[in-house]
Amino acid sequence: MNAALLYPLIIVAGVLQALGNSMNAQLRGHLVNPFLAAAVSFLPIVFVFATLFLVMPVPLPSLETLGAMPWYAPLGGVAGAVAVFGGLALVDKVGAGPFNGLTLTANILTSLVLDSLGLFGLQGSGFKPMPWLGGLLMAVGVTFIARVTPEEGEQEAGHGLSPRLLYPFIVGAGALQAIGVVLNAQLRGALVNPWLAALVSFLPVLFVFVLVFLLRPRPLPRRADIEGVRWWMPLAGVAGAVAVFAGLLFVDKVGAGAFNGLLITANLLTSVALDHFGWLGMKQVRAGPQRLGGAALMVAGIVLISLA
Repeated sequence: MNAALLYPLIIVAGVLQALGNSMNAQLRGHLVNPFLAAAVSFLPIVFVFATLFLVMPVPLPSLETLGAMPWYAPLGGVAGAVAVFGGLALVDKVGAGPFNGLTLTANILTSLVLDSLGLFGLQGSGFKPMPWLGGLLMAVGVTFIARVTPEEGEQEAGHGLSPRLLYPFIVGAGALQAIGVVLNAQLRGALVNPWLAALVSFLPVLFVFVLVFLLRPRPLPRRADIEGVRWWMPLAGVAGAVAVFAGLLFVDKVGAGAFNGLLITANLLTSVALDHFGWLGMKQVRAGPQRLGGAALMVAGIVLISLA
């Protein structure tokens, strides 16, 4: 099968990944408690991966592969979940474009560091100027995109907090997302079955969010809040997890560079469109020349990284 035929599926995964963040923001808005919203978002993911594993239970890991697994490998889902929780809590405050632009740029730059230094079991590739030039273009591009936020000129009454103060947390979430991908790859190598690996990766995440919610159950949503939950809001986590499915199934067929390039480009452009049209309850921020120019720089950076 021609690998290029898989490109549309990868693009759809990138689009759904961007939509998932905005859907999570709407879910959190109606369920009020962010930890309850996160648990509701991750529960369908765990159910889907558990079902896939029950349907396709082989191959199974051996004692040898389990013994070679690093202790930190099962934490990949927890690391990646920080970005999901960040989207759930922050994307409506800073806008889909800045949030996804910052997380994607931090993700790419962290990935370059991991590859260059050979961290977390990766084979060190040393410094390569082309990918770092691409990373620089992405950083410049996201600066243009993030200069205009949904609340610019009209901060919420009694709030007074600039959305830009949240940017360091979003960058940290993007960096952890990149580390989570590497840890998940090691987990898959140890557990052999990709669906079992995904289940083991996401199960601790669901446990953590449920535990935190039980410890801090307030605020709780009112009846009017719950009645406002649309059928598609709890599917936010599943929408974002499609990228995980795609990575498990396609990355070895099309190559990591092409896969990440297509996925991130689709994610970025969808994020700018969400802000521009105000879809999924996002505050409308027009995609003027500044934002479009920033998106073009980020796409150029992704191309340089993918071709290197």
